[in-house]
Amino acid sequence: MKFELKSKFKPTGDQPEAIKRLIKNIKNGVKNQVLLGVTGSGKTFTLANVIQKIQKPTLIISPNKTLAAQLYQEFKEFFPDNAVHYFVSYYDYYQPEAYIPQSDTYIEKDAKINEEIDRLRHAAVQDVTARKDVIVVASVSCIYNIGSPENYEGVVLQIKKDQKISRKNFILNLTSLQYQRNDIEFKPGTFRVRGNIIEIYIVTGEKILRVEISEDKIEKISELSPNMDKTLKKDFTNYRLFPATFWVAPQDKLKLAINNIKLELNAQLIKFKKQGKNLEAERLEQRTNYDLEMLQETGRCQGIENYSSQLEFRKPGQAPFSLVDYFNYFNPSTSSGQTQNSLIFIDESHISVSQIRAMSVQDRIRKETLIDFGFRLPSAVDNRPLTFTEFEKRQNQTIYVSATPADFEKQKSKNNIIEQIIRPTGLLEPSIEIKKTENQIKDLMEEIKKETAKGQRVLVITLTKRLAEEITDYLIERGIKTQYLHSEVKTMERPEILKDFRKGKYDVLVGINLLREGIDLPEVSLVAILDADKEGFLRNKTTLIQTMGRAARHNNGRVILYADKMTFSMQSAINEINRRRKIQEDYNKKHKITPTAIIKDIRDWGFSKKEDVFEEFGLIHDKKLLEKEMREAAKNLDFERAAELRDLIDKINSKKQAQ
Repeated sequence: MKFELKSKFKPTGDQPEAIKRLIKNIKNGVKNQVLLGVTGSGKTFTLANVIQKIQKPTLIISPNKTLAAQLYQEFKEFFPDNAVHYFVSYYDYYQPEAYIPQSDTYIEKDAKINEEIDRLRHAAVQDVTARKDVIVVASVSCIYNIGSPENYEGVVLQIKKDQKISRKNFILNLTSLQYQRNDIEFKPGTFRVRGNIIEIYIVTGEKILRVEISEDKIEKISELSPNMDKTLKKDFTNYRLFPATFWVAPQDKLKLAINNIKLELNAQLIKFKKQGKNLEAERLEQRTNYDLEMLQETGRCQGIENYSSQLEFRKPGQAPFSLVDYFNYFNPSTSSGQTQNSLIFIDESHISVSQIRAMSVQDRIRKETLIDFGFRLPSAVDNRPLTFTEFEKRQNQTIYVSATPADFEKQKSKNNIIEQIIRPTGLLEPSIEIKKTENQIKDLMEEIKKETAKGQRVLVITLTKRLAEEITDYLIERGIKTQYLHSEVKTMERPEILKDFRKGKYDVLVGINLLREGIDLPEVSLVAILDADKEGFLRNKTTLIQTMGRAARHNNGRVILYADKMTFSMQSAINEINRRRKIQEDYNKKHKITPTAIIKDIRDWGFSKKEDVFEEFGLIHDKKLLEKEMREAAKNLDFERAAELRDLIDKINSKKQAQ
């Protein structure tokens, strides 16, 4: 299928010129461009028009999960008939494996995988390998190792009607794809057997495959809805079944990979013994041999990703495979893949690029410590994110998108910087007021009351998570409907909080840096930035402009900077806001435009309702994680938090007993 953009809007303002220049540069082979688009100018709509015209698979990289979710929803609406996917880190809780030599403390990897996000990741990768009309909105975690695209597609099970295969061999094929037999708890990534009928719950979660085998021959292949109340397709002549995990090696290569792991183990043991590291040698031998036994028996082991370079036959130091490689992968035997014929948009590039640049450094330091003390083989260091240089080598034609592009993007794009300053609605940049920090919370509360009396919303920006939570509690105690939003709020809850905020369940949202880049909140009339004169990452020119932009979608948008002095960053940000305001005022005067507020539908978060989140993903039953958090809170003398967790555990127990 081709991309087909569906929208009631047409490009206006300076959107037509931006679209025209972006498309012309892509067709002329320009590698890098910058779209400098202010908040509310319709950058997403501009990019959608570019995709529609260029007709190339597109990877959109976002700096965080919340913004990625918003972009996913918008592109899903623009391209309802095409493959639009969401690809972010699937951890709700993640404690990486680590070793602290100073205290001889080994920290085992501890994680809670969000099964819904895992299914969405698989759906994204499968469509990238199979379709041309695919858009994947991803967080920067898309540069992490997810295994070889060649291995992933190489183990795909081709099923055909009338194919000769015994039920036993068919089941063996399923287990080699890491599908697990479960006749009781049927969920994505499992299969069950009922006589000659084998039902496979596809790992992406949207359908069940039913295969009927009779006399060692496949009689029928059909698809059912997840609750099995509807047949999606009755009779397939053939079907491609993808693996249930990314870490799958073809059986003919697995034995060779295991032998290579053994050789590496022996070499490292000799090295340790020469260095007199007998304890480290014994530890490494025990841990690795246990993993090898699991690999031989089941084709999988705990922490299999640490052996990815061996399973993929990569040389030491060779780059891992990430989602970017799946976009660039081409399999000549099936004519699938994209052959480097795709686009990359890096949204909010001023922050996304920095994140991509830094990710591999911290990962390597942690891994090297594990290797030095015998917890992992040296090849484990190659289970990592791409380095920035490796990412650049894999970049196809790229558009950096930001209201505040950094020097790097500007230099990379040379003269190809396209400005999109005009808002089709005529809305101006917010007015700015500076107030002293003395009694700032009391003053803030009075300002909030003014806005909420008019049915409008307020964003409050703090410097720390703790302060965000304390201000939230303070405002709630005084009868103001308030909620905080920061990085510790679970992935699937964040879009729901934003939706509830827009609906009016909350009048005030308090945050740190999740309430900056790209968040669409047209009901917000006031942004209050506390401690605006504290120079640093959270109060530099770029951050201030981005944060102020959250008030630019409202007719009466305004910003209060609580500060005792005028910093260079504050002055620079104010000057830029005033420059953009003047451009818009001149445009409005020339075209006789009266500024009108943006009307934007409040979208449902497409995966679940907030009240169903915990049950749907099974998190409500994970008492162990809650109990661990409760003990940790008590240990840190945070008895209030410990009591909250205790009450939640009691609530779960009561609900289970009632059932």
